[in-house]
Amino acid sequence: MTLPSKKPNWRRRSTAPAPAAEQAPSVAPVAPSPDRGSVVQASLYRDGRKVSSPGTLADTFRQLREEPDGMAWIGLHRPSEAELLSLAAEFDLHELAVEDAMEAHQRPKLERYGDTLFVVLRAARYLDAQEEVDFGELHVFLGADFLITVRHGAAPDLSAVRRRMEETPELLALGPEAVLYAILDAVVDGYAPVVAGVQNDIDEIETEVFRGDPEVSRRIYELSREMVEFQRATRPLVGMLHGLMAGFAKYGTDEELQRHLRDVADHVTHTSERVDGFRQALTEILTVNATLVTQQQNAEMRALAEAGFAQNEEIKKISSWAAILFAPTLVGTIYGMNFDHMPELHWVYGYPFAMVLMAVVCTSLYVVFKRRDWL
Repeated sequence: MTLPSKKPNWRRRSTAPAPAAEQAPSVAPVAPSPDRGSVVQASLYRDGRKVSSPGTLADTFRQLREEPDGMAWIGLHRPSEAELLSLAAEFDLHELAVEDAMEAHQRPKLERYGDTLFVVLRAARYLDAQEEVDFGELHVFLGADFLITVRHGAAPDLSAVRRRMEETPELLALGPEAVLYAILDAVVDGYAPVVAGVQNDIDEIETEVFRGDPEVSRRIYELSREMVEFQRATRPLVGMLHGLMAGFAKYGTDEELQRHLRDVADHVTHTSERVDGFRQALTEILTVNATLVTQQQNAEMRALAEAGFAQNEEIKKISSWAAILFAPTLVGTIYGMNFDHMPELHWVYGYPFAMVLMAVVCTSLYVVFKRRDWL
């Protein structure tokens, strides 16, 4: 992909104001209420210095027409359809790019539509309180004399980018290409705290895995999903930045700006490699956790089996002794009924016979149970 060259005769708009019937409507003020999407800030620059901050999109369009060498930088947050259509009509934005900006949920990409470059970026920030990664989406329309940012989500903080550029007018004087570089640099720099936060999470997860925390599997799964999103945000940037660098070289963009862009590309490559490493590490941790869980379950099953075996041994002993004691109890119960017509009741050897009988039965049962290891 290549950037459009900034040439004085490239403008599509005439410097004269448009007729009243063709004027774009006043859509949103610069300081809107925070609960609805609209223009965050619109500014006009000339030679790297701010000329004005129009209060509406219509004023921005009008003043840009009156500034042959000016550049408009318009920032929007969750804009309405009317605002995007107004910008599309003024700057001749392609309908497919406008549709993408309306719907969001796009993957990072860089596309050229005629003389306009359309860039989609996925920013990220780490939320310490929730210990999770929050992703935002940024769409950038880039022309020779304008740059439009459409932000969906809290990240990135483009106000910091604007302050940085306004504090370095020599960089801002390089035009929309320099602003695009600054935005890319801010998005990529925002990945560093996320990488640090995720590394800390992985370290904590490893501790929880070997500690046997029952909730760790859920945390691994959630962090793995975040890393998939993070990978989708960073991996396409590598190819996108190489395309931008090729365009910068083709159109003879300032050499210093090209060096800065190469530095951003190096950071993106490093971040992408770290994210790939995180995914691999989480996969390995999940495997280890599954192994440890299986081992724990096996140990519990073995303990239950051993407890069951020990219980069975005790039951066998109790049953054996119960059977042994049942024999004399039975004999004693029979001869204790005191019936008159029992054959052995008045027999001289009746008592010795009963005692010997009980002894023989108990001994026989003891021998049988002992041989079967019940006692």
